[in-house]
Amino acid sequence: MPSDATSQAPETMPLSVEVTPLAIHIGAEISGVDLSRPLPPEQVRDIRAALLKWKVVFFRDQPMTHRQHIEFSRQFGALTPGHVVYGGDGEFPEIYPITKHRTANNFQDQVLLRPWTGWHTDLTAAINPPMASILRGVIVPPYGGDTQFTSLVAAYNALSPTMRGFVDGLRGIHRNAPPQEVKAGKEYEELVQKRTLISEHPLVRVHPETGERALYAGPIHLKSIAGLSPRESQVLLEMLWEHLVRTEFTVRFKWEPGSVAFWDNRAACHLAPRDIFDSDFDREFYRTTLVGDVPVGVDGKRSTSLQGDPITAA
Repeated sequence: MPSDATSQAPETMPLSVEVTPLAIHIGAEISGVDLSRPLPPEQVRDIRAALLKWKVVFFRDQPMTHRQHIEFSRQFGALTPGHVVYGGDGEFPEIYPITKHRTANNFQDQVLLRPWTGWHTDLTAAINPPMASILRGVIVPPYGGDTQFTSLVAAYNALSPTMRGFVDGLRGIHRNAPPQEVKAGKEYEELVQKRTLISEHPLVRVHPETGERALYAGPIHLKSIAGLSPRESQVLLEMLWEHLVRTEFTVRFKWEPGSVAFWDNRAACHLAPRDIFDSDFDREFYRTTLVGDVPVGVDGKRSTSLQGDPITAA
């Protein structure tokens, strides 16, 4: 995404798409657009502006092929090669499949290979976490499997001035490993060992386009706070994690076949559903991911890589 002011449509300019907010702080549904075709510049502009304002935007009734999904995504930035740790679709390497099937082997694979299920911001263990993700539903359960999103900007703004001043100067250690209480499978552990990622990011990230401050504290990958004792770090993180998922900062999206969610990974955290593993329903989703930049803190300092390479474009 460009960083200049032209990335957002002026308030007086008529929108080329219809944007319907779904919650006070986060989430809007966009209609009046066909994502399977190349978009005119004004629609790209208005979708981008809505994304920056609402942190996650949703589309309904948008059946797409893998190729169309890729081409739509490329209008907003360079794509990563699927998932940098777990890979992607063989024929379409930019596509990362997220599926759960009723067969015992596939179900077990899902449980073992995706133990991070919980609130998280995508791949913050990388020095340059993804800018955004675009997820589309193909086979969707009749009920269950909703995805929730929370605004890290709203969470930051709701902290007391004293707490904001404290966390502004802190940095967190992020690692691509599941929480200690989650037992991961051998195959998952082997994949992580091949591509271990550890980075130190500001606990408060300044959004590169809007200038907003976001509480960059997604629970799954953030392991500790630099410079604090283990106990101090644990207590502070537990308080912040409880705070950032308060219901007033969130939106819940019920999927339908052909639904698409496009979220700003720099300003939002999301909750991958776990209830689907308690059902017999199939669920087949596909995701593209846009390459991101290196986070910058309130003090102007960039993140630092402790282990692993940056995410590169496909």
